[in-house]
Amino acid sequence: MIPLFNLNAQHQQLQPRLNEVLQQVVRDGQFILGPNVKALEREVAIACECSHAVGVASGTDALRLALAAVGVGVGDEVITTPFTFIATASVILRAGAVPVFVDVDPTTLNLDSSAVASAITPRTKAIIVVHLYGNPAEMESLSDVAKKHGLALIEDCAQAFGAEYRGKRVGSIGSVGCLSFYPTKNLGGVGDGGMVVTNEPTIADRVDQLRRQGSRVRYIAEEVGFNSRLDELQAAVLRVKLEHIDGWQERRRQIASRYSEAFRSSRSVAVPLTHAPDSKPVFHLYTVKSQARAELQRRLRDAGVETGVYYPQALHLQPAFRQYLARPLPVAEDAQDTVLSLPMFPELTDAEIGFVIDSVLDISR
Repeated sequence: MIPLFNLNAQHQQLQPRLNEVLQQVVRDGQFILGPNVKALEREVAIACECSHAVGVASGTDALRLALAAVGVGVGDEVITTPFTFIATASVILRAGAVPVFVDVDPTTLNLDSSAVASAITPRTKAIIVVHLYGNPAEMESLSDVAKKHGLALIEDCAQAFGAEYRGKRVGSIGSVGCLSFYPTKNLGGVGDGGMVVTNEPTIADRVDQLRRQGSRVRYIAEEVGFNSRLDELQAAVLRVKLEHIDGWQERRRQIASRYSEAFRSSRSVAVPLTHAPDSKPVFHLYTVKSQARAELQRRLRDAGVETGVYYPQALHLQPAFRQYLARPLPVAEDAQDTVLSLPMFPELTDAEIGFVIDSVLDISR
């Protein structure tokens, strides 16, 4: 079986170095906000072209603290996409705000900026845009909308570390960017972790205070905060992987290019446009669309190719969120029924890529 992800292949290559840095952390005995966290924050800030980076406990916490840092609170509205992971919307509710779902662009499945503009009300406080599958959203038009209405623009970069939109790294374009270091991400740890990146010092300072129980001075709480700190062991692992990330991203683009070229003429498998003009995606996932997805997925499994569905139900249709929408979102609803992600990780061999391609094309004929 060719897996959707293969962390073992990556970790086997890095094992000696990972063992070394993890043992060093244990020997040093500094496990909370230690030197590896501080160094990783500096290194990630540079990689994201931001002046500040603050390590937190997860990608979900990065979103949650970012919302708090830009002042989203009870009764505010936050516009976002319905076609994303649950956390993007759940953090809005946890802030006491209301998620406002608008439809996505049919060619990229990223947030449709024209739909965002028409959904703004006097209660709107922020926009959360997701760079889905590692593909940068249309940030120029979204930035224009946010600036025109005085809204915070939060970039959910959980799947898009290192992606570029017209020469700028995602996370550096809006008010604040949120990263996830979940193990299967392009830059992933061996457990949970996340980071907030920004070019606005007041946001970075507020996130830093919030992650420490709302304290600047130990044992003195200036506000009610959170316990959300990136683990020193995770930071040590991530620093090792960060040294390799550029090569891994380029390999993902090579794999995606082979897939796209092979499927370009297929009648039964559609490839959504991969990126906005002059942008560089990082292909956390390579996703096609098929009107016969269930059959395609079953036959690929039988052939020895693992696939995944990201995501099987749009958020506005899920029990936790359906009360927050009064109208259908047809593009997102079509996507939930047709998307299928193929194996995508840097260690895929050329033979394995060819096997995946041949399997899809054989089934699609």
